Amino acid sequence: MGDSQKTRSAKEQGLLIAYTGDGKGKTTAALGMIFRAMGYSHKVGVVQFIKGKWKTGERRFASSFSQIDFLTLGHGFTWESEDLQIDKKMAQAAWAKSKQLIESNQYFLLVLDEITYTFQHGFLSLDEVVQTLKLRPFQLTVVLTGRNMPDALIEMADLVTEMKLIKHPFDHGMPAKPGVDF
Repeated sequence: MGDSQKTRSAKEQGLLIAYTGDGKGKTTAALGMIFRAMGYSHKVGVVQFIKGKWKTGERRFASSFSQIDFLTLGHGFTWESEDLQIDKKMAQAAWAKSKQLIESNQYFLLVLDEITYTFQHGFLSLDEVVQTLKLRPFQLTVVLTGRNMPDALIEMADLVTEMKLIKHPFDHGMPAKPGVDF
């Protein structure tokens, strides 16, 4: 195989990217990648595992574009849940949809936003997710976000960035701001 063919193959190969840590910016970084991919007219998707109740700015913005499938399939934050069994069923449904999108071979980039919470609460099988990601289409880049990224996903990822919390306005009683935090 010639050098130009190797370079071309490497350019076409999708990546597995993980944004984790206790700092703000994991979803924001993933959405920046979505914005960039859309600039090249690529088909992109987002599955949000947690933020179901929130009417986020990104969700409103995404509804304006046909090249993005933006699915908010969560029920809210698990620490606010009244019934973890409902959260578990919703997480499993979100994973079933994510798996369908991965296997469809229609996307350039797919964000699985806040998927890590599903592992922490035992809602999803980490082994099944790892296996699905290993078998994803060659050109598909998948971005995973959430705190406490499992070691198995960190090890298989091509790029891992940890967001470190240094200071946050929440610590001083400031509420989340529309257009900044959601």
